[in-house]
Amino acid sequence: MKRIAIFASGSGSNAENIAHYFNITKTGVITKVYCNNKNAKVFDRCKRLQIEAVLFSKDDFFKSDVILNQLKAEVDYIILAGFLWKIPSNLIEAFPNKIINIHPALLPKYGGKGMYGMHVHNAVKENKETETGITIHFVNENYDEGGIIFQATTQLDTSDSPADIAQKIHILEYEHFPKVIESVILK
Repeated sequence: MKRIAIFASGSGSNAENIAHYFNITKTGVITKVYCNNKNAKVFDRCKRLQIEAVLFSKDDFFKSDVILNQLKAEVDYIILAGFLWKIPSNLIEAFPNKIINIHPALLPKYGGKGMYGMHVHNAVKENKETETGITIHFVNENYDEGGIIFQATTQLDTSDSPADIAQKIHILEYEHFPKVIESVILK
């Protein structure tokens, strides 16, 4: 069984969905959830799910090997589920093609620094896109430029608001993200 750490910065709905999936399939286990935001709702979810959650600082992440050493001792894969910081090179080097991110658009469109959450959905709406989707990809040293593993699309109506677009994206995330993670870790 593969050991998985999840990194999250916000509500943790994808983290919870992934945890539920692996509780059923038993093909992976969530060892910990790492979070850089003390006010994130993911801590409440972890408590309810009885998953250890770790709060860490920028210094722990970027200026020391504290997080790296914990991960090397405890996990096989790292999953980014709404995690907003750029992954440092020491982690990328230690976990080549073992850090997986989900992005709420069809990369390479609407990717890069600052393109997350509602920023993406607002841009999709402003540009009058007729479809959008999710991209699940490996993480490299650049935001949203790692190798694409999977994409799924959804059609948009001209009447869709950014909130409507977000809801359509969440449906795709919940349906596909855990299965795609599983397909990668079982290779």
